[in-house]
Amino acid sequence: MAYTGSKYIEDDYLSISMGHVRKTSHINKFGYNDALSGSYETIHDAGGIYSYIGTAGTASIAGASDAGAVVEVQGLDSNYNIAIENITVGSTGSISFIRVFRARVVSVTSGTTNAGNITVTVDSAVRATILAGNGQTLMAVYTVPAGKTGYLVKFQGSVDKNTDVIFKILARPFNGAFNLKGQIGTFGTPVTYDYPVPLKFDAKTDIEIQAKAGATCGGGAIFDIILVDK
Repeated sequence: MAYTGSKYIEDDYLSISMGHVRKTSHINKFGYNDALSGSYETIHDAGGIYSYIGTAGTASIAGASDAGAVVEVQGLDSNYNIAIENITVGSTGSISFIRVFRARVVSVTSGTTNAGNITVTVDSAVRATILAGNGQTLMAVYTVPAGKTGYLVKFQGSVDKNTDVIFKILARPFNGAFNLKGQIGTFGTPVTYDYPVPLKFDAKTDIEIQAKAGATCGGGAIFDIILVDK
């Protein structure tokens, strides 16, 4: 936001965040993997390569230490439209999800956030994990909703140890294969790249960040996508 001497003028990104740009929205995705090593893994809480839902199904929430807590599941329904559902831990929801890319704790029965790990299971496998005390997932994973085009405008990656690391930006169009869209290496120093010409992704494209490191370490990744209605 710039000051002109008499009033503040919104910059483009602030205007989008404030809802002042028609048919345009934004999502910020951030993930963390606390055990990167010599093989590529997705940057997400559970570690390993992220497993996508094959058949749309309802979401079941489990967490032995957090019975009665309410979790908001964010993703896409069976038609790839944006879907958000609040589900109590120990219960199953009613929306059929084909993608889950975020979950967060809405309320707890005691304390201030989740006491233990909470998992979101769809199609017989865990698709999101909220680690104890975090209150929400850390998933550098996203799928562009139906009816929208995604424009990736920023990437950032970092590790918590002075070691070499390689980050990969991967994208898979609907019914296609994952392709490499960017590869960045560094040695212990955070890397940031602002795209002067954003990367364009069509509806239903899966996007994720993977990384590998020269020594076992924790690594994080952040990316920002502008979504434009078709």
